[in-house]
Amino acid sequence: MKTSPTGLALIQKFEGFEPQIYTDAAGYPTIGYGHLIRAGENFAHGISHEQAVRLLQQDVAVAERAVARLIRVPLTQSQFDALVSFTFNLGSGALQRSTLRQKVNRGEHAEVPPEFMRWVWAGGRKLRGLIRRRAS
Repeated sequence: MKTSPTGLALIQKFEGFEPQIYTDAAGYPTIGYGHLIRAGENFAHGISHEQAVRLLQQDVAVAERAVARLIRVPLTQSQFDALVSFTFNLGSGALQRSTLRQKVNRGEHAEVPPEFMRWVWAGGRKLRGLIRRRAS
């Protein structure tokens, strides 16, 4: 399964585009649409929008593979998009360790939205942006 254009647009909306390196809410060096800068990557001169979209597509593909590996039940496109957005934002380890994943895999659909809302903290602070993102 692949993230839909709507799911990709949601990630772009909440990440926002930044052509220069910045520190995200959790304190990590980031660029583009929430791309975490890894060792050996050099963006000292910034990136173009096109480069940011390519990085986003690569990062989303990693999140898609994690969701496919960790979720054992069929998903609707919207459910898949939401889990990819979550995994893109927090990483596959967070999804793997989460009660959210357990509830999805048990088919406890009514209990999933409150689980998303538990993940609204970054850098020790509850963030309005994360509250809006999880609600979406």
